[in-house]
Amino acid sequence: MALPLVDDFRSIVLENRPLIDVRAPVEFESGAFLGAVNLPLMSDEERQLIGIRYKEAGNAEAVELGKKLVGPFKEQRVAAWKTFIEAHPDTYLYCFRGGQRSEISQMWLDEANITMPRLKGGYKAFRNFLIDESERITAEAETIIIGGRTGSGKTLLIHQLKNAVDLEGLANHRGSTFGRFISAQPTQINFENALAYALINHEERGHRQLVIEHESRNVGRAYIPKPIYDNYEQGGLVILVTSIEERTDITFEEYVTIALADYRSHFGKEGDRVWYEDAIAGIDRIKKRLGSERHLQIKNIFSTAFSKQLQTGDTENHKAWIKILLEEYYDPMYDYQIEKTTIPILFRGNAEEVLKFIRSREV
Repeated sequence: MALPLVDDFRSIVLENRPLIDVRAPVEFESGAFLGAVNLPLMSDEERQLIGIRYKEAGNAEAVELGKKLVGPFKEQRVAAWKTFIEAHPDTYLYCFRGGQRSEISQMWLDEANITMPRLKGGYKAFRNFLIDESERITAEAETIIIGGRTGSGKTLLIHQLKNAVDLEGLANHRGSTFGRFISAQPTQINFENALAYALINHEERGHRQLVIEHESRNVGRAYIPKPIYDNYEQGGLVILVTSIEERTDITFEEYVTIALADYRSHFGKEGDRVWYEDAIAGIDRIKKRLGSERHLQIKNIFSTAFSKQLQTGDTENHKAWIKILLEEYYDPMYDYQIEKTTIPILFRGNAEEVLKFIRSREV
């Protein structure tokens, strides 16, 4: 009896179905799917040796070498799959193309009295589905782009909307030179896969609009694929207007208060020092755009504020350099960008007004 194949990729996304990825670790690390765990049929070294044999002697010889290398570990690898399946009985499994590796894994499980569906076409087919769906959904959606000067609270507003997709959250980056988190960004493939999952779920919930934050193509090291970014730019722009005082407070909360807490949690007593070094590196990265005089001014104010922070524990002095950075660096840059944009501006207002405007269009 033929073992089951599945290719209802949309249901996998909507159900957030767990997956066993039997590819080698090096393949998994470059990119996988949400809910996938890497329990490989073969190690990186085994895969490399079998690949060399395939190139030199063909498929039959490669299969024989595979049996010789992997066979002794059959019981161990089946046991690992069984443990995961017992905790996640609705699991599917896949390899790269849905070929020999997942078929062998499926057969071994069947011998252990476990019927486990595998993805038809494997990783490649599912990945192509996610790419195609991302492009289709963003082409068909009515996109509302929330713009506004740095620190205006765009991300805070995004989180109050049910019809929004948080691009910075998916990229694990705040989208500026100071925007990295301690935890690493996802690989480019993982970012794209997570974005596809978010878009498919957004469409399934039946929203009329897709709301996103105004971003460049790059969000830290992750980038929005060009077809998707081009689709976003066919939308309309809503400008969030926030006072410089509020923007300074929002930026301070995010880049100082919250960031320091994260650094202290991760680095312990060294947290403040590491945060200082990373922030200084951020200021240095934009030296050319700041100009030498302004760069030195901001750096000196920051260093003075940090010294007082170490002496008294008070971080309020950091608001001085943040305000200068917002007004003299980020604002002119963003204002120029808005002046040149071809995206139609639909509305301008404060947070309450913007929320009301967006929600009224969803009705």
